[in-house]
Amino acid sequence: MYLIYTVLYSLATLFLFVPQYLKRPKDLRRKWLREKFGSFAFDGGHRNSETIWVHAVSVGEVNASMPLLKKLRETLPGVPIILSTITDTGQKVALDKAPGGTEVVYLPFDIGFVLKRCLDRINPKIFITIETEIWPNIFRVMAEKGVPVFVLNGRISEKSSKGYAKVSFFMKKVLSYVKLFGMQSRLDAERLTGIGADTGRIKVLGNLKFDITMPERMPAWTEALEGPILVAGSTHKGEEEIMISAYRKNLEWFPGLKLVLAPRHPERFREVEDLLRSENIPFLKRSELGDSNILPGTFQAGVVLLDVVGELPSVYGIADIAIMGKSFTGYGGQNPLEPACWGKTVLCGNHMENFPFMKDFYEAGAAFEVDADSLAKKIKELLISPEKARAAGEKARALCRENSGAVERALEIIREYIR
Repeated sequence: MYLIYTVLYSLATLFLFVPQYLKRPKDLRRKWLREKFGSFAFDGGHRNSETIWVHAVSVGEVNASMPLLKKLRETLPGVPIILSTITDTGQKVALDKAPGGTEVVYLPFDIGFVLKRCLDRINPKIFITIETEIWPNIFRVMAEKGVPVFVLNGRISEKSSKGYAKVSFFMKKVLSYVKLFGMQSRLDAERLTGIGADTGRIKVLGNLKFDITMPERMPAWTEALEGPILVAGSTHKGEEEIMISAYRKNLEWFPGLKLVLAPRHPERFREVEDLLRSENIPFLKRSELGDSNILPGTFQAGVVLLDVVGELPSVYGIADIAIMGKSFTGYGGQNPLEPACWGKTVLCGNHMENFPFMKDFYEAGAAFEVDADSLAKKIKELLISPEKARAAGEKARALCRENSGAVERALEIIREYIR
């Protein structure tokens, strides 16, 4: 089965190689090409080190890994750390947020000879993957080289578990190479057991995202925003129309209302800009505002298009209401803990499957579930009764604090393998 996987993966890589290479900016292509084939600029210095290699596929996983990485740097200051991603946006956020001294790279292709070549140059002490990123050849080659593999902040959706169950005979072998699975919840642990993982290698550690490190300050430009503020974060295709409609309906009641619209994917910035123009909505682009203070009253437009990467977590700090993207027309939702830990009111659509803990938030009145039709009504209700919004935000902040601690539990395990 490993042979079949490798052949299929290699064929897919060959087919997609040129488009993947060409889609990257010219200044990234050489780095991407070199690192995808396992050649890192710092090879030699890590050969006989205690290096910790952490893999986080994209922005969400990178953000989830930050509390752990920062704690590792604090407690193990002399230990080299490699952080790998797959996407360019993940690279950007990693470079912006990773603690000093972290080497940020692209994850090599999951092909045996590439990985062996890479590990001949890099000799990590441990390999950690965030949120159940399963790479059959990486796991196998790491284990064969004596490098323990850990899955931290692990989660498995119901949909994924059903897919993996169809090839459980293969998954059981792949998962056997993992030293320990640190899962977010008991349900995730049960699903992992169902696809073949050894129960003796599974621990429920909690969610690293609850140990979020809040930004020290909000961007300077946000100080000029006045009036009630809605922040629609990480929106996906089809959701901007929903946010704009809800914003327009509430403008009748709250003439000074502002909307910060943050598309999830940078390649959609232009698309959303064109949408705003077609709707005749006055707006400003964050990329054109610069980084200096702006005088209050500058924002005559009611909408700000957040067309930069990495600033959303701090922008949530100005929100009166935060609305989560990928939960209305997408599937799975986006991280609600960033606004929640700011103590902000959080509104989610019907699709927050990737965040099962939201059930506890809804039951505690710490967040609210709505749909596209009821979003505008809920916004109006909360803006008319700001004390209700503040109470929900404080409950959300309290739940964030109560559920923290996963990072320290993960560190206890890592310390056993790092001197």
